[in-house]
Amino acid sequence: MSDEKDGVYCRVCGGIVPGSIDIKQILVDGKATGINQLEYIIEEVKNLGLAGDADIKVELLKRAKVLNYIPTKKEDAYAEGLLEAFKQG
Repeated sequence: MSDEKDGVYCRVCGGIVPGSIDIKQILVDGKATGINQLEYIIEEVKNLGLAGDADIKVELLKRAKVLNYIPTKKEDAYAEGLLEAFKQG
């Protein structure tokens, strides 16, 4: 059920296997928005040991975009919401 290079996808429909989804919510422009693998993303960035908010936001957004659709026009708002979740976690 898993292709080590490309992630975990259903062999029947080609979609994401439901068990591999772990969605938590952040606030984006004041609206609750689901982010898949939020805890994993935050842990990865914490392990980098970055100090500045700007660098942290760049890394959070980079990782979140791999696992989630983030509209280009909303990247700054997502980065702020991700940073807030990072600071709370």
